[in-house]
Amino acid sequence: MERDNQFIGQSGAFLDAVERASKAAELNRPVLVIGERGTGKELIAERLHRLSPRWDQPLVVMNCAALPETLIEAELFGHEAGAFTGATRAREGRFEEADGGTLFLDELGTLSMAAQERLLRAVEYGEVTRIGASRPVKVDVRIVAATNAHLPSMVERSEFRADLLDRLSFEVVTLPPLRAREGDIGVLADYFGRRMAAEIGWESWPGFGALASAALERHEWPGNVRELRNVVERAVYRWSAEDGPVDHIIFDPFASPWRPKPEAASEEGRSRKDLADSVPEPQTSSSIDFEGIDDLKAATEAYERSIVEYALAANRYNQRQTAKALGLSYDQLRHCIKKHDLAG
Repeated sequence: MERDNQFIGQSGAFLDAVERASKAAELNRPVLVIGERGTGKELIAERLHRLSPRWDQPLVVMNCAALPETLIEAELFGHEAGAFTGATRAREGRFEEADGGTLFLDELGTLSMAAQERLLRAVEYGEVTRIGASRPVKVDVRIVAATNAHLPSMVERSEFRADLLDRLSFEVVTLPPLRAREGDIGVLADYFGRRMAAEIGWESWPGFGALASAALERHEWPGNVRELRNVVERAVYRWSAEDGPVDHIIFDPFASPWRPKPEAASEEGRSRKDLADSVPEPQTSSSIDFEGIDDLKAATEAYERSIVEYALAANRYNQRQTAKALGLSYDQLRHCIKKHDLAG
C-alpha cells in the first residue's frame, strides 16, 4: 500500500491537534503524541520534524514494540564489537543515527524499565553509551514519542518511570479518534475512493451511494483512518459497476459462510462452555432500547428497514436472492424497498 503523508480533515478537534503540533515544531523540546491505532501519530511526528529547524537532518523512526526486549537497548544505543554473542562489529544505535535530527520512538509504552532508565539519561544529559563501551558519546537529538497507552496510569502501576514521563511530556498532542472527527468520515472516504478509482483505471469517480454512505457514518472505526482507507479501497476494488455509485461496504473481509471454525484439541475435551461459545447468540430483548421507544409504528418500520438494508448489502443487491434469504416473494421485497426508499 502506498504511504499517504497528507493531512485530510476539517473537524475542529483534528485541526486543533495539528495546529498544536505545528506550534511545538519550532521548539527544541520533546513531544508526546497520544492516540488510538490508526489515528496518524507517525504523520504528526513527521510534521514536527519537517517544520522544525532540524528539517534537513535525519528523521529516524523506531518502533519499540517491533523488537524483542533483549535487542531494544542495542538498537537504541548501539554496541561495540564483541559486546554480546553475534556482535561481530561495532554498530551505531538510533540515537547516533539521528544526531542533529529527530528520533521518533513509536509504541513508547512497551519499553522495559531498564531501557527507560537509559533513555532518561540520554534525554537529560544528551549522551549515550554503546553496549560494551566505557565512554559515552555526545548526541544532539530531539525526541518525539508516541503511544496509545495512558502513561500516567502506567506510572501509577510502576510500569513507566515518572521522571522519564516528566522529561518527555513538555508538550502532549492527543489525536482524536475518527468517530469524534465530525464531518471527516465522508471527506476521507471520498479522498481514498478517488485515489483507488484512479489506481484501478476508472475514468471517473462515481462517489458512494446512500446505503454505503450511511454504513460508513454508522461504523465505530476502531482502527480509525487506517481502517477506513482499507474499507474504502476494498469497496471500490470489488465494485463491478464503475458507472454507478459504490453502494456496498464490507467491514470484515473475513466474513464468509465458509469461514473455517477454530480447531478444538479434541471433541471429547471440549467443555460445555466451549460448545456454548461456538454457537452465535440470538438477538434478545436486552439489545433493544425499549425506554427510547415512544412511537411503536416508527420503531417497527425502522427495524424492518435496517433488516432489508442489511440483507440487500449481504446479497450484493441481488433482489431475487435477497427475497429468498428473507423468506419473501420478489414482489413483497420490491414493496419493502419502495416503502423504505431503498431503491438508491
